Amino acid sequence: MRSFSLLVVNEWLKMAKKRSFFIPYAIAAVAAIALGWILKRWGGEMLTGASALDYTVLMAGMSGFGQMTAMLAIIFTAGIVSGEHGQGTIKFLLIRGQSRSAVLASKYTAAVLFTLSLAVWLTVLSFAAGAFFFGTDAGEAGWRDVLVAGGSTLVYSIIFMTLAFMMGVLTRSTGAAMGVGMASVMFSGIVIPKSFYKYVLFPNADLSVYSQGGHAPIQGMSLGFSIAVLAAYLVLFLVASFVTFKKRDIA
Repeated sequence: MRSFSLLVVNEWLKMAKKRSFFIPYAIAAVAAIALGWILKRWGGEMLTGASALDYTVLMAGMSGFGQMTAMLAIIFTAGIVSGEHGQGTIKFLLIRGQSRSAVLASKYTAAVLFTLSLAVWLTVLSFAAGAFFFGTDAGEAGWRDVLVAGGSTLVYSIIFMTLAFMMGVLTRSTGAAMGVGMASVMFSGIVIPKSFYKYVLFPNADLSVYSQGGHAPIQGMSLGFSIAVLAAYLVLFLVASFVTFKKRDIA
């Protein structure tokens, strides 16, 4: 367990050494502050009575910066495997006595931790910006709404980050991983009103549609159904990644 933890720490440090490491956090910070300022200045009566929690739900949820959080996670983590193939450094990890499964699991864990940290960072900053611009008096939203919004965004981001991660393993191409991941995020809002489509990843990715009595995208879908579908796709993506990584020759 300790050796695996060290592998994860090593992957995190490799990400942190990149010059672009803080760019996603900076983008999230600018977005949280800029949108708060715009709404405060030009929101008018529409935002009368708004609070920090209301703004946090808006920013951290899928209706705000949720999709952008997923895109930033994909852009930054897409090359975590394929990048080392391109540089030829992946083989050095595999000659240190660690199994291929442990190496790949450490990379995926680091990618999940990055996605989690980005989602938490956005939520905390959104609350701080909301408190500054709108105050902390009671509004329409509560802490439960914040957890639902942030949790939905986190699940959404991890699902599509995992899809990009799998593509990076299968193709060894950072461009392919990033392209498929970004395209999937952009097309995730498309809903085809056919019964078979409820088994597709896209209409199930945004769990926030079920909050506050929201209607399912397609008849026959429910929160439990979407969670089960997402879990199945997550397992499929990871199994494909690990099987391919373990069997593929690494020159």
